[in-house]
Amino acid sequence: MRFLLPAALAALLAAPVSAQDTAPSDAGPDAGTSREDAAGPLTVSGSATLTSDYRFRGVSQTDRDMAVQGSLTIAHESGFYVGAWGSNLSGWGTFGGANMELDLIGGVQVPVGEGVLDTGLVWYMYPGGADETDFAELFARLSGDMGPVSLTAGIAYAPAQQALGKVFLTGAASAAGVPDYPGDKEDNLYLSADAVFGVANTPVNFKAHLGYSDGNAGLGPNGTSIAPTGSYFEWTVGADVSPVEGLTASLAYIDTDISAADSAYLQPNFSRGQDGSGSIAGSTIVASLTAAF
Repeated sequence: MRFLLPAALAALLAAPVSAQDTAPSDAGPDAGTSREDAAGPLTVSGSATLTSDYRFRGVSQTDRDMAVQGSLTIAHESGFYVGAWGSNLSGWGTFGGANMELDLIGGVQVPVGEGVLDTGLVWYMYPGGADETDFAELFARLSGDMGPVSLTAGIAYAPAQQALGKVFLTGAASAAGVPDYPGDKEDNLYLSADAVFGVANTPVNFKAHLGYSDGNAGLGPNGTSIAPTGSYFEWTVGADVSPVEGLTASLAYIDTDISAADSAYLQPNFSRGQDGSGSIAGSTIVASLTAAF
């Protein structure tokens, strides 16, 4: 589960965006950080990122600690693309196996008026972990420019699946391993809006993001939830600086409207170290460094 990404766009978000460039906020290949395959009409792009915290939709997936992430995307000139994105995990339930998230993505980008429609499917998987932790999510994003600002509106829908089910009503039940509704299946809706402002004649981009997630208010079979507390808002404001081509430093303020009182029933899962203290959805500043090709 990732904040702001289906992953084919990790390279795109890392790339410098001029005041005229379109900057989708979630997934899709980026010609600005890729190279063309001499053997055919394919574009290959990728990235490697070191970040101080891996936040998925405002919630830490690494116990508020560092993460190493990478992506690879292969795109055809027709607009179709496939990609993969990976990150280490820790805390927040038990994914098992390699404690790794691997997202597999397939989609297509098509022009719509003056903008671009990006739609496809993300398969979230956790190698070596329990099968019921994996889930699929459909997404669609429409992006375009308004003067010097690039705007993106997105919707993602995960149909009813066991990984998103209300298996445990409370964190205590999850810690005890006693499911309230074994095998339950639920769905999830996620809405997002993003804006990127590229400062003309500089390597600086300012960005803002707002997201809303609506799902079940319990915990899934791995003791986590794609929508903690059932429904909540999360937001990000920050800036990217690309001093040299292919290298981007980012700094972002991330927060949610999930309060300690609202999430108390999720404890001890929903806390740093899973000891019941310190929220993993509280405000934070995340710094990252990304190398893209």
